[in-house]
Amino acid sequence: MATLTAPKPKTQSEKKPFIRRTAPDRSQQIRHLVQGVFVVLNGWLGLQFYLWALYFEHGGTGFYVSRPAGVEGWLPIAGLMNTKYLLLTGTVPSIHPAAMYLFLGFLLMSLLLKKAFCSWLCPVGTFSEYLWMLGRRVFGRNLHLPRWADIPLRGIKYLLLGFFVFVIGAMSAEALQSFMYTPYGLVADVKMLNFFRDIGATAAIVIGLLMLGSMLVQNFWCRYLCPYGALMGVASLLSPVKIRRDIEACIDCGKCARACPASLAVDQLIQIRSAECNACMACVAACSSQNALQFSIAPRKATAPDQRWFRRTLGPVAVAAVLVYIFLGFVLFSRVTNHWQTNMPRDVYMNLVPRANQLTHPGM
Repeated sequence: MATLTAPKPKTQSEKKPFIRRTAPDRSQQIRHLVQGVFVVLNGWLGLQFYLWALYFEHGGTGFYVSRPAGVEGWLPIAGLMNTKYLLLTGTVPSIHPAAMYLFLGFLLMSLLLKKAFCSWLCPVGTFSEYLWMLGRRVFGRNLHLPRWADIPLRGIKYLLLGFFVFVIGAMSAEALQSFMYTPYGLVADVKMLNFFRDIGATAAIVIGLLMLGSMLVQNFWCRYLCPYGALMGVASLLSPVKIRRDIEACIDCGKCARACPASLAVDQLIQIRSAECNACMACVAACSSQNALQFSIAPRKATAPDQRWFRRTLGPVAVAAVLVYIFLGFVLFSRVTNHWQTNMPRDVYMNLVPRANQLTHPGM
């Protein structure tokens, strides 16, 4: 994606005196805390959903828990389909509505704060990050593919995104509704659960290879294959908040570029516009010069001629607060408007959940 290249770097004598950062940077500790909270949340939802499915598989005997609608956050295709249905009809779909609200919430996060969803909230992104950290410990380093291989491979996730957008874009409102009301659509979440519960040898090998790839290459899945991340990246191009570099304060040490998991040339640019930037702020944390690198809104000119231009900077606490506010806002709004739960009679689930693995896609 297009980036704004800095003018010819000034020599150190031409720059203002180097001011070393005095306060420790807490961005990564705060980000990891937020990641941990959302991993625990998803683990709790997964356990609750497993117990819910188990109740119906055992014919309605045993301990019953209500179905956690939040598990629909793992159904991005349903979220995309329901969003299109809403745009076409103005009506909130009754099947998997939480998938749509969570999808829209995550999309808004990207529109406001780059791909912060991927690096702050997404459990897959979190596990991918810890895998490459583990790989660095085990192998001593991570691999960096040459540019001629890295750039085409990054395009795979955009091709996958284009495929899903094309298929869903061609569907009418009637086709979307009909799909959601098929037995397959009603228990798409159960089929997702069963994929991991009854995983076959081929799927296990593929997942194992993806994990190995993530240990060797930073964020392998997110970097090359995730269509959801590709969509967030496209939306992030409209974000007013970007990583910005003050060329006068920068000491050209290159620490920011080495810290960037997306291998972006942070040390050579004024601002990072790339769709690959996931707002992890690792580059900001690595910078040792005071205010040389910031996650901020566009610069605003000072009113007095003797004042420097200044930026409206977002610190890690502000980023975390905005993400949580958007997430809770969409959840609470959908609950208040009674558009959170998929309200299906128990006898429907009693019939479909036990035979979910036998249900096939209506187009097959």
